[in-house]
Amino acid sequence: MQYTKLGNSELNVSRICMGCMGFGDAKNGQHSWTVDEEHSREIIKKGISLGINFFDTAIGYQSGTSEQYLGRTLRDYAKREEVVVATKFLPRTKEDIEKGITGQQHIERMINKSLKNLGMDHVDLYIYHMWDYQTPHYDIMEGLNNVVKAGKARYIGISNCFAWQLAKANALAEKESFAKFISVQGHYNLIFREEEREMAGLCTQDNIAMTPYSALAGGRLSKLPGETSRRLEEDSYAKFKYDATAKQDSVIISRVAELAGQKGVSMTEISLVNFSKKICLQPSYFVL
Repeated sequence: MQYTKLGNSELNVSRICMGCMGFGDAKNGQHSWTVDEEHSREIIKKGISLGINFFDTAIGYQSGTSEQYLGRTLRDYAKREEVVVATKFLPRTKEDIEKGITGQQHIERMINKSLKNLGMDHVDLYIYHMWDYQTPHYDIMEGLNNVVKAGKARYIGISNCFAWQLAKANALAEKESFAKFISVQGHYNLIFREEEREMAGLCTQDNIAMTPYSALAGGRLSKLPGETSRRLEEDSYAKFKYDATAKQDSVIISRVAELAGQKGVSMTEISLVNFSKKICLQPSYFVL
């Protein structure tokens, strides 16, 4: 396993991060295809044995059960100081807004709930899951800064944003002496390469780590044409992202399969190695 510093931080992470969206109670959340705790533990334990020390989950993954599975497994198989744990929070709901819960109050509630789920007193990286257009930008950045000041997160990151939003956020943080985003987790793989347009350049200039999600396009880049899986059949969110371009994507997927056959390796290896060379990534990120 190779390791690297995560952007402008002191976090030493494996270049492959274990994404935990596939872990959690399948009856309690958005996805019907997630794996139960017993199988989640097996995967996490195997990852640790192979040198993975970077784990990414979210409070939104199966109503927090992904966090719970991860936290319990890491307590059993790893030392807390030897792993890097990231989790994410979602924007306020309509009901939160109607109740007058501020962005800062929401962030405090979310980090406290995540820490309880994980059974930890802090996370290494706390990620703003998606841009909140209903909350003042200053409120979000100050709320995240408060989390860092309280010792509940060592660093902050952002996910699912545009390059201009990341630049604006870090400019505000610098002006106000708030914690800055040290990583961005965007959708990026061999068949979805939008991050190369502007985000990659910004991150290279400012040494912001890129931790792409869906590196295998929900399994599409790891299976031969015609192969299927429960996730491919049931993941409605991935179908929303990929079905409209399936014909064009099939050209790339077939080429990945061809190269894998020529090299005698898996399609997963071809997909991860090739897309990680496209831009200057920090850790390559994949979702199981």
